[in-house]
Amino acid sequence: MRFEKTTEIAADPDLVWAVQSDIDRWPEWTPSVRRAQRLEPGPLAVGSTARLEQPRLRPTVWRVTELEAGRGFVWVSRSPGVRSTGEHWIVPLPDGGVRVELALDLSGPLGPLLGWLYGDLVRRYIGMEADGLKRRCERG
Repeated sequence: MRFEKTTEIAADPDLVWAVQSDIDRWPEWTPSVRRAQRLEPGPLAVGSTARLEQPRLRPTVWRVTELEAGRGFVWVSRSPGVRSTGEHWIVPLPDGGVRVELALDLSGPLGPLLGWLYGDLVRRYIGMEADGLKRRCERG
């Protein structure tokens, strides 16, 4: 089951990337993340991991599986019966702003069931992330 949210941000793509890729600071701008911690130092890269704590959900470790510096990343977490794939993409617009495309895909034997049970919460959290990123980046 796939959930998506797109928003336009009137900010420089480099700024949006800097905010989006600084995982440790996500709790400062999105209430959907209570605590975030990169599990190794250095810039975000394929293989990087982070532990997120979100309200009403179990703490989860995410591993970056795809990354285009300045453009976005994909990361994956696994639990019994479900694979969660999160996408965070930045698309430059002609006016100098960006379109941010966020998605969460729940797959595996339990993916559809979890999507049905937690769909409203997932939509709300993706919306909080998009809105928070927009606010943080547009205020500079």
